[in-house]
Amino acid sequence: MTAGSEPFLMCVEDVFDRNQGRMVLLTGRIERGRVREGDMVETVGLDGGTLLPVRGVEVHHRRSDEAGADTHVGLLLPGVASGSIERGQVLAAPGSVAAHARFTADIALLAEDHGGAEVRSGERLQFHVRTAVVRGTVTLAPDTDALPPLHRGTVTAALERPVALEEGQPFAFRHHGRAAGTGTVTRLPN
Repeated sequence: MTAGSEPFLMCVEDVFDRNQGRMVLLTGRIERGRVREGDMVETVGLDGGTLLPVRGVEVHHRRSDEAGADTHVGLLLPGVASGSIERGQVLAAPGSVAAHARFTADIALLAEDHGGAEVRSGERLQFHVRTAVVRGTVTLAPDTDALPPLHRGTVTAALERPVALEEGQPFAFRHHGRAAGTGTVTRLPN
């Protein structure tokens, strides 16, 4: 990472085993920053937390010295156990982003004819954060009984598994199996 640049962050979209577990190829889109062969990256979210060196960078199925933001890439990482990295995790510069299982957010519900449904405290939603899909339970603000379609409100979400989150992070959610609305993370626990 060069001085003054944003820290590297890539959303993992797919994982391919290479050489019977001695090397994996992770594909995804670089959200920000740059990555080079030899850089150390951290897996974040969905039980991640492993530091690994990048052994190769592939852009358009060709080896490259580096890749930057808004590029779809493949990164070769060594010594990764099968199943320890999965879609929904992010690769990031070590310590630059954290995984959280709780957060506060402002949400907006879709119209009923577009999938929006009333949301009450204690209901389980399916959250889509970057490439991660994880279930969670919402709690509405104390003065709110329910949020009807086409309304906005503040909720606290408790996810079943931690995902890489940052304040200002957008997400979508489903309710009763249908697209129900969108939201933005407004506060993370300390």
